[in-house]
Amino acid sequence: MLSSILFLGLIAVIGTSRGSYPFTQSMNPHLHPRLYHGCYGDIMIMETSGASCDVTKLLNCEMDLRALKPYRVLIKEVGLRHCVDPALIAAIISRESHGGVVLKDGWDHKGLKFGLMQLDKKSHHPVGTWDSKEHLLQAVGILTDRFKAIQKKFPTWSVTEHLKGGLSAFKSGIDAIATPADIDNDFVNDIIARAKYYKRHGY
Repeated sequence: MLSSILFLGLIAVIGTSRGSYPFTQSMNPHLHPRLYHGCYGDIMIMETSGASCDVTKLLNCEMDLRALKPYRVLIKEVGLRHCVDPALIAAIISRESHGGVVLKDGWDHKGLKFGLMQLDKKSHHPVGTWDSKEHLLQAVGILTDRFKAIQKKFPTWSVTEHLKGGLSAFKSGIDAIATPADIDNDFVNDIIARAKYYKRHGY
């Protein structure tokens, strides 16, 4: 009886420790990858005009899929830590650095952006080595901060708009977003399209 009470108490604590995010099936790490979508919406039911991984661009996506393979466990671990769909993280890495294969010592060709998710050194002070857990935790933490900032700035927006707004803010900054029209852009649509592809491939 005592163990049952302790278990229920633990569930209650877990359920309230994440603030506005409920302890739901969406956060269960033991679910099949296609069923886990974190705290910021289910990308598989979101509409997008992006078609990054259609027949004409499938080869590029398959190449990125292979490049991402060494980071698959890390991506899932960091996604779970921040309650972000790993497929979204994989999609950003694919879009920004193609799994790191186009980087030189972790930097883009201009030497301005660093790491798998390409943090701009003008806006952030990158920590860790470019493909480390420490650095990916930093980058995804910044992404979740953007999601939360958009939720606060536009409380009446839908879950989909909050996610798209967070993605757009990750790329361009929060101040660049004033209306829903500002989040309907190539970057956001491309990320969601890629994320759906990587979700179907186990992320």
